[in-house]
Amino acid sequence: MVKTGLPRMTARVLACLYATDTGSLTAADLVQRLHVSPASISKAIGDLEGQALIRRERDPRRRRDRYVIDDDVWYHAWMASARMNTILADAARQGAATFGTATPAGARLEDMGQFLEHTGHDMTRAAERWRQVFSARRTTDR
Repeated sequence: MVKTGLPRMTARVLACLYATDTGSLTAADLVQRLHVSPASISKAIGDLEGQALIRRERDPRRRRDRYVIDDDVWYHAWMASARMNTILADAARQGAATFGTATPAGARLEDMGQFLEHTGHDMTRAAERWRQVFSARRTTDR
């Protein structure tokens, strides 16, 4: 996971959550399992929530937050990435308009905008196809 660009602690927290049968732990559980400070866990949790790789839910019995990996975690993370491509594509097109597409910078930004828009659409279509296949598979497997 570190090789994909995740910071080491963030990768450790994500791996720890995946390695549990329940797919969820509290911050205290993570501190205990990983032998790190609560601040390290808090930072990693923020990173993972920001990338839609985990979600937070309230544990009413213990009055603590639990950090959960959903069945659809990769779908949500992929869709967040596709949305980011759209935001970047819009920014690139605005930059191209500012510089003018006849300039080298404007042309590069226009190309960037087109690429990111295209890949963002492809990512969305691929994720939706997977969701349909996975959903059908889940229904027949249960």
